[in-house]
Amino acid sequence: MSTVTATRTGIRTTSRPRPAPDWRLRFGALSLIWGFSFLLIKVGTEGYAPFQVTLGRLVFGTAVLAAAMAVRRERLPRGARTWAHLTVAAFFLNALPFSLFAYSELTIPSTLAGICNATSPLWGMALSLVALSEDRPTRVRVAGLGLGFLGVLTVLGAWQGFHGLDATGTAMALLASLSYPVGWIYVRRTLAGAGHSNLSLTGAQLLLATLQLAVVTPLFTSLPTNFAITPLLAIAALGALGTGLAVLLQYGLVAEVGPTTAQMVTYFIPVIATAAGVAILGESLSWSTPVGAAIVLAGAALTQVRPKRGGGLADAASESAPAPGSAADSRGSQGSSARPLTEAGS
Repeated sequence: MSTVTATRTGIRTTSRPRPAPDWRLRFGALSLIWGFSFLLIKVGTEGYAPFQVTLGRLVFGTAVLAAAMAVRRERLPRGARTWAHLTVAAFFLNALPFSLFAYSELTIPSTLAGICNATSPLWGMALSLVALSEDRPTRVRVAGLGLGFLGVLTVLGAWQGFHGLDATGTAMALLASLSYPVGWIYVRRTLAGAGHSNLSLTGAQLLLATLQLAVVTPLFTSLPTNFAITPLLAIAALGALGTGLAVLLQYGLVAEVGPTTAQMVTYFIPVIATAAGVAILGESLSWSTPVGAAIVLAGAALTQVRPKRGGGLADAASESAPAPGSAADSRGSQGSSARPLTEAGS
């Protein structure tokens, strides 16, 4: 659309920017993208080593954010201290969890990996009680923590002695989910008030994670003898959509509707991941998986209940993943400080 403005020298046509799609549509798109990420990881590991999948994912994701920064004319942050903190954040929020999920899906189904990812808010709440002095426990939140981990035991079939479960792969997926809140807490304690935009910090963070994987990958893998097309396309989609576009979508959602609403995407990820794994990959599903997942999500929701303070809700102290994310400034668009956006999912 355009408008026509009359001036003394003639007629000037000015463009009117197109409105962004309704936030509900973007919320749905983000849920689908992150939910399908676990399927894409599984497909990618069928043709490439886990470190190669992660490196490719980061390369494509970084390219998307670099393009977004160029369009918005944003620069990378400056300062050695900022880059040092971002290096640590890149490890815990990108390089480590992405690699662990890729390795875990060599031996566990994508459905289980997606459900393990949903435990990030539980880990985040438990860690924030220790690391963040302003995050005080309540009976409801402690109950949610206990309920959530009861759901984890249900998913894993604890009453059967974890029969038929690959312990190593499951442990990797759970460790990946733990890595997100560790990274978020570190970022909150070190980069709050850094004075840079979220997009700038996140672009630098992904760049550093890419460099980390570029160093590690050649040490543990060899060049592929052939380049399988379908796994390669899966990796490209995982990076460009699941790591690049998804971060931009979440950034917009946080700015528009706030971190609490944007964080709700966390609860749709395991549902979509499970449906995709069963319908497309033909993965088996026992009754304990959806039941346990529902218990995990209920517990995670309770851990996010905040006591009222001064007539309003307290600032979210553990906006971790799900991570996805969980990946937004805890003050949303109202805060003056910025920090990297982290994914609410793998």
